[in-house]
Amino acid sequence: MTRKSCAVYVVGILCASLLILGIGLFVGQVFRTLMHNRLKKEIVLVKGSRVFESWKSPPPPVYMEYFFFNVTNVKEILEGAKPVVKQIGPYTYREYRYKDNVTMMENDTMVSAYNVKSFVFLREKSVGDPAEDNITTVNIPAWAVMNKVKGSIWKSLMVSGMMTSAKSEFFTTRTVDELLWGYEDPLLARVSATSSDVEKVFGLMYKKNGSHDGEFIYHTGVENYMDYGRVETWKGQSELTFWTSDHSNSINGSDGSAFHPFLSKNETIYIFTPDLCRYSLSSQCLLDVEVKGIPAYRFTPPRSVLASKEENPDNEGFCVSPQECLGTGLLKVSPCRKGAPVVASFPHFYLADKKYVAAIEGMSPHRTHHQTFLDLNPTTGVIVRANKRAQVNPRIIPVYIQNFLSVTYVVCFHTYKSVVIDDASAARVHKLLLIVNVASNFPLIIVGLGGILLLVFIILLIRARNQKTSADEDTSYSPVSDKEKDDQNGTYIGLTAKSDPQA
Repeated sequence: MTRKSCAVYVVGILCASLLILGIGLFVGQVFRTLMHNRLKKEIVLVKGSRVFESWKSPPPPVYMEYFFFNVTNVKEILEGAKPVVKQIGPYTYREYRYKDNVTMMENDTMVSAYNVKSFVFLREKSVGDPAEDNITTVNIPAWAVMNKVKGSIWKSLMVSGMMTSAKSEFFTTRTVDELLWGYEDPLLARVSATSSDVEKVFGLMYKKNGSHDGEFIYHTGVENYMDYGRVETWKGQSELTFWTSDHSNSINGSDGSAFHPFLSKNETIYIFTPDLCRYSLSSQCLLDVEVKGIPAYRFTPPRSVLASKEENPDNEGFCVSPQECLGTGLLKVSPCRKGAPVVASFPHFYLADKKYVAAIEGMSPHRTHHQTFLDLNPTTGVIVRANKRAQVNPRIIPVYIQNFLSVTYVVCFHTYKSVVIDDASAARVHKLLLIVNVASNFPLIIVGLGGILLLVFIILLIRARNQKTSADEDTSYSPVSDKEKDDQNGTYIGLTAKSDPQA
């Protein structure tokens, strides 16, 4: 056997081996499974893991934008007209977040932490100075006190007298700073003198700068990667006590800061939201997006999340009482706001019943501007972009001033909370995704090499066949000289080159 023949056989054997090995590994998903198992072990909330430090102190900047609704027809509202409002904003703050008092528990299967948040005003991203800009809006403390005594005529009369002496009205004009971070309300000051549980200072974000929402205990994902970041308890409780059904009081999903890897486009993710005092907001994947070159699934809460009990029977538990079941798009958060008559919705009553939009002049809901969404990389579960949008609406109880007020809700303000992955974090995600893709597709690389060797093998076979055919055509059999023909040993057949007939 010649060297060329050996080379052909070796190439053929290597080709077959690589193709069989590559196809077998690809069909069995061996490398993909190994890589996924490796990631599941690395994406856990344990000291020294790939994600632990970024979970404790998230590097991407978070911005909180406040938009206020300035009421322009107070006198007409008090006479029974519908409110006319004008949106003013944004007033933008940088939100700094970190996990404090982080403690590993139960053999690293659980971790406890406090989510501390602080806010710094950004003048360059705002429309004005919050210390100087005035907003006319609903006097929430006055309505809260009226709501507390609405069942008693005598108490209502007493509160009315206190409001008159304190010169407190149903609408107030305050600076943005006062509305957000607090001011001493004259009515609350009088009430607090006789009720120790009532504070005389009111602010929409009062005591929330540099504070936390209470202790969270999370699953680390060590036992099951699907539990990564899932909230086990909040403030020592595994379920809430604000609502009227077990389903409504349940705590599911994460707190919105961490999601398990290997997300499916068909799954529903759950987010527990302390600000809304409610069970997890469910979100469904709507489309594929890309942020800084990173592929992501966009999850957004559907209409059913804040639907009425008629549209979504699961929401019946959020009715504080049968008489207080709200329509689609609204959620009463009074139970965890010390009884304040406050209702939450999406901005401009997006996804709410049209009657709420029509009741206030100045509302213009639009999906692009008012939709809450979350863009998650499906492989790692990393948040690459998020926009959380919510609106606060004081609920107005029927009272007689000059006429009975025809309005039920007056919008106060809404917020845009946004975050986009920073460049350094994006680079790390890109690198990780590259490693995952290369490792997961390594069998295809083997198949590719086998395919290349298959081409080489075919070329070698064709060349060997052509060389053999050429050799056959260039040789023939002919007798030798006459002298040799008469040789006593008989006829001798010699192999000589074929003569040219034209020579």
